[in-house]
Formats: sequence, structure tokens, C-alpha cells
Amino acid sequence: MPDLELFQTLAISLGLGLLVGLQRQHEKARIAGIRTFPLITVFGTVCAWLAQDYGGWMIATGAVGTAAIVVVANLLQRNQEHVDIGQTTEAALLLMFAVGAYLVAGNTAVAVAIGGLVAVLLHLKETLHQAIARLGEKDLRAIMQFVVISLVILPILPDKTYGPYNVLNPYNIWLMVVLIVGIGLAGYFAYKVFGGKAGTLLGGILGGLISSTATTVSFSRRAKGADASITPAAFIILMASTIAFLRIMVEIFVVAPATTPQVIPPLAAVFLLMLVIATALYFIKKPTHEKMPEQGNPAQLKSALAFGAVYALVLLATAFAEDTFGSNGLFIVAIISGLTDVDAITLSTSQLMHAGNLPLDSGWRIILVAALANLAFKAGIVAILGGRQIFFYIATLFGVAIAGGLLVLWLWPENLQLFV
Repeated sequence: MPDLELFQTLAISLGLGLLVGLQRQHEKARIAGIRTFPLITVFGTVCAWLAQDYGGWMIATGAVGTAAIVVVANLLQRNQEHVDIGQTTEAALLLMFAVGAYLVAGNTAVAVAIGGLVAVLLHLKETLHQAIARLGEKDLRAIMQFVVISLVILPILPDKTYGPYNVLNPYNIWLMVVLIVGIGLAGYFAYKVFGGKAGTLLGGILGGLISSTATTVSFSRRAKGADASITPAAFIILMASTIAFLRIMVEIFVVAPATTPQVIPPLAAVFLLMLVIATALYFIKKPTHEKMPEQGNPAQLKSALAFGAVYALVLLATAFAEDTFGSNGLFIVAIISGLTDVDAITLSTSQLMHAGNLPLDSGWRIILVAALANLAFKAGIVAILGGRQIFFYIATLFGVAIAGGLLVLWLWPENLQLFV
């Protein structure tokens, strides 16, 4: 290693140690502070350099020596009164030794990221403790259910295709379930943090993250017979459906990232149109504060199984329609699927595009048709549950969005790529 690189590595090691040591010194940690942490981190780096010539036992010896220092320091401190017996600083010391060694033996960017993460985690002690204290039994159950869905069920599923048209892959199907549940769970915990303080703007955003359809049902019922709730409810329903378009684009980016230069722009155009409509409504009508209703747990196993079943059916229907009618048949599936669940047709179409089995120009059109069908379906929900006044609002707002979407379908140039 050239001398310049040696000194760069040493500087990074020293800097990371100082960063974590600064935080521990500020918290008045008894075991280690602004001097000890950089010494330990640099010690790890030096051990890794020596290991290049004398073998890996140098790192192992250094790690044992660091652990011995921690043990001795702990024993000496236990004789004093009012000593915090937590092990956070001790664990951070051992980890920073490893970070110092990894700067030499591994990837510098990863080592820097780990060092920064250590400092942030140590600094967020009170914030994390307060967040955990606010978790109820329902919230903890949601986390554990997501762990079951993502870390217990997913790894044991076979990564093979079965059934008609050879399109049912249990692992891939459940991976899409994990993606959708994860997005919903993120929205759910955002609601737990902001829900009580959320106004109409944040309420619409959270509603779109969790479920735009459920938000439409809830606020349609709330607006019926309550004139004061009509404008804020209409805005929240519109905003939730706008965020649903953003959610669709995120799903495409995750499942088929290579397709995004051609697939995302037309969908983004409709999203921006809806955002402009929502912004105009917000500033013209100035909807008053409307508290969000209590949100359900999006990580329930029953809901995950239901989405998995719907997604599998959409996969089969998509394969059948493409085999029987060609790509035009997929538009029929998109309309039917979009009436109830845009996520399933979005994910299945994205996978077809990612595998090269569907032209990108047809793919984004199928997804957009499903999204527009979903807007029409939600307008129907408002008509049934919300009454005439809010339906007039939603029919007008969604009508403009659907008309804009149809214009995009008609006028958007084929094979146009942006963001390249």
C-alpha cells in the first residue's frame, strides 16, 4: 500500500474514533471517551496492517487485548457508587476496534458507514428509549408479525416455478408480499408518530402509504351528513390517491429498476397532475384540520396471505391473457385487477418487463390503466358511502386526473426515455 493510502486510512480511522469518542465524552461515559475511542480504532487498524505480514492472529490478539481492557475497566468501575452498569460503551469499543481493522481488510465506505452508524445510535439513546416506551402491545405485535412474514416464512419458500404457464414462484410471490407489507408498515408507524397531530396534508400522505382505498372508505363515511368535513375529507382522499401513484413508482423501481427511464416518466406526469390538483384544492379551499381515524395493523398474516393469493391469481390471469389474446389482453386484466388492488397488477407487470417478456411501452400503459380504473372504483366508493356533496368534489377532481391519464396514454411518445 502506498504511503499516501496508509496515511489516508490512518486519518479515517482516527476520525471515526474521534467521532464516537466525542459522543461518549459528551455523555460522560466512564469507560472510554474522546481519547480512548480513537486509540482503540487506530489500534485495530495497526493490527490489521501487521496481519498482512504476520497473519490473522494479530487481529485476534488485538481483539482479545481490547476485550481485556474493557473487562478490567469494568471491574475497576464496579467498586464506585452510582455507576451505570450498561454495556453500550463497552460494545462500542469492541466494534470500533473491528471498524479500525476493517478499514484495512475490507471496504472503506462500509467501515465509514458503520462508524457513523455507531455514533448516531449512541447519540439517539433517549430518542430510541422514548420511541420504545410509546410502543403498545399492538405495535409490537405488528413488528413481530412482519418479522415472521419477512425473516421466517420467506427464506423457507422454494425458489422454483410451478403451476399453469410456469409463473407461480412461491419465493417471488411472498417477496412481493414482504414489499407491500413493508410499505404499509412504514406508513403505519409514521401514523403512530404523527397521526394524532396530522392535519389534512399529512393525513392524506399517510393514508396513501397505508391504503388509499381504506382511506377513501373511512373519510367517505365521515363526510356523509357532515358539511364541515366534506372539503378536508375530499382533500385527504385525493392526496391519498396521489401518493398511491408515488407508491406505484416505488414498486416499479424496486422490482424492475432497469425499466424506470422509460416506465416511470409517464406515470410521474399523472402523479404531478394529481399533485397540482391537490395543491390547488388545498390553497383555494383551505381545508380545516381533520384527525385521522385509528389505523389497523398492516402486517397481519391473514392480510398477507390474502394479498399473496390475489397476486398469484393476477399472475395466472396475466399469463393466460397474454397467451390467449397477446399483450392487449393484459389491459382487460389491468382494469379488473385495478378495481380492487393496483399493487398486484403493478408488481406482476413489472416482473414481466424485468424478465423481458413484455415491451416497456405496453407495460407502463397497463399499469396506468389499472391505476385509472382504481380511481374510478374509489369514486364509486365515495358515491355509495359519502353522499352527493363529497361525490361531486371527488368526481370532478378524479375526472380531471383520469382525463389527464387518458391523454398521457394517447399522446405519450413510444419508447421515450428520460432520466438516462
